[in-house]
Amino acid sequence: MKKILIANRGAAATRIDRAAKALGMKTVIVYSEADSELPYVRAAEESYCIGPGPALRSYLDQEGILDVLCRSGADALHPGYGFLSENAGFARKVEAAGKCFIGPSPYWLERLGDKAAATALMREHGLPIGSSSGVLPLDDPSAVAEAAAAIGYPVLIKPAKGGGGIGMIPVEGAGQLAEAWDKAASIATKAFSDAALYLEKFIFEPRHIEFQFLADRYGNVMSLYERDCSTQRRYQKVIEEGPAPRIPREELDRMAERLSRILSDIGYDVIGTVETLYSPATGFSFLEVNTRLQVEHAVTEAVTGVDIVLAQIQLAAGVPLSEAVPERPSLKGHAIEARIYAEHPLSFMPSPGVLKAFDIGQGDPDIRVETGYAQGCRVSSYYDPMVAKVIVHAGTRDEAIARLSAVLRAANVEGIKTNIPAIVKVLQSGRFSDGAMTVDAMRHVLAEAAGQVV
Repeated sequence: MKKILIANRGAAATRIDRAAKALGMKTVIVYSEADSELPYVRAAEESYCIGPGPALRSYLDQEGILDVLCRSGADALHPGYGFLSENAGFARKVEAAGKCFIGPSPYWLERLGDKAAATALMREHGLPIGSSSGVLPLDDPSAVAEAAAAIGYPVLIKPAKGGGGIGMIPVEGAGQLAEAWDKAASIATKAFSDAALYLEKFIFEPRHIEFQFLADRYGNVMSLYERDCSTQRRYQKVIEEGPAPRIPREELDRMAERLSRILSDIGYDVIGTVETLYSPATGFSFLEVNTRLQVEHAVTEAVTGVDIVLAQIQLAAGVPLSEAVPERPSLKGHAIEARIYAEHPLSFMPSPGVLKAFDIGQGDPDIRVETGYAQGCRVSSYYDPMVAKVIVHAGTRDEAIARLSAVLRAANVEGIKTNIPAIVKVLQSGRFSDGAMTVDAMRHVLAEAAGQVV
């Protein structure tokens, strides 16, 4: 493997580019017309425009990307996260072209990338799982209504081929179901090129704990501990941290070991994250498997010292796990990541525009900033509004909170609105400092800070 095509954009593209070059590999950048002026595109040694701004005509255009893959002479394709990263059909096309798909094998993308199928498989292996349906027919309202009634309201509509919280819609009663179903199908089509949906029981106030794994092609699996991703807005993560606070270490390790055994038994490979919901009363409940690199992988890299992207490339190329990660690392300190979105800090409405100023700690050796933007760039309305990830690592959780708060308070971003004020309010809240955030807590914290009643 000497040259990798990066089939993604923004922070994902710059991160993968860095890992590939650390391995001595050349990279190929693809970009849409809307992203043509981004700094990593302009700095690329080899780049190709793959279409106009809308993702369906660029980053989700399978044939266009495959054409560039072959024309560029790249040996492999890294899909990043989102877009085509969990599309089994696309991965098969990459392999049919004689190239390496840098991710789990297409078989596992299909079995576990489909959220409903993953739930069924994990139920077979004895994991605790909440009530859910299989994939439901899009054009049969009666079947959807019957499934919702069987599960019991409230329910959550979820894209079967989705991720990142995109397209997830809670439904409190039967009267809201049809409209929410159509909306979720539309969102899933635009985001994932697949409208398949299913239902699961909506759970109030759980914590969102996920477990990171690496695996080789030979049956070996390594757990890289967990991340707490409970601070969310509209089911999309905003703050992630590791290790998870206020859960006994032995309980976390037992779950990680249990999941490792399952992934090893079924022959899973390369990279994956098992997401769970957690409450002290019921413990862990399986949610889904993300068969790709996670946005928040830097949290785990900070506390373990493992370069996850570099290892992912090696494992996909057939390197044994014992060579990619010679020793299972121990946890060191505490890391917190904040996702900076171009959006209003209270309404969460997108705020595209030109970055007239963009200083959020870049250049500080103690702060890790992952972004595809720079001052003067335009933040497009075509894609996810995340403009940067800011990661801090400290000896203790309290130190990490204080350091991240200070960095964000000093940030200078002009030309767009961002969620930085909301993140700072959360970090300074008693609920966050106590490690008591749940998936619905951010809304309450911001309402309390504004003197509102939710």
